[in-house]
Amino acid sequence: MLLTIGELSHRAGLPPATLRYYEEIGLISSTRSAGRHRRYPRWTLRRLAVVTAGQRVGLPLARIRESLADLPTDRAPNSAEWSALSASWRSHVDARIAELTTLRDNLDGCVGCGCLSLDRCPLYNPGDEAAAEGPGARLLRQAQAPRAAPSTP
Repeated sequence: MLLTIGELSHRAGLPPATLRYYEEIGLISSTRSAGRHRRYPRWTLRRLAVVTAGQRVGLPLARIRESLADLPTDRAPNSAEWSALSASWRSHVDARIAELTTLRDNLDGCVGCGCLSLDRCPLYNPGDEAAAEGPGARLLRQAQAPRAAPSTP
């Protein structure tokens, strides 16, 4: 049985625009009816469940797409295939847990005190030194010693 995009959207709890995007980037695929309407096999619901699970553990869509490449494209994954895929995600999940634990443990000291003390705050970034390390909030993840204020000549 094939599902229309509206039926798939309703069953998966995702907007049609998201389904079209997922199809565009290769996470799911459809066939076309004589009237050029998308039709999805029912097992697409399982692939969407895998995508959702991957997103919930913080995987980027590109990584999820790589993982889906190892799964069959003509049916839902079986237990063994799902186990292999989930095992490949385990190290990422473990790293996320460690990162969130560090964030939780450091958050109270920073937000809790309310002072953002420049001599002990791990978020202090004199001279925007962190910009050279790339985008994103890396200082909390690194759990490093507070940065020293730059010396003035």
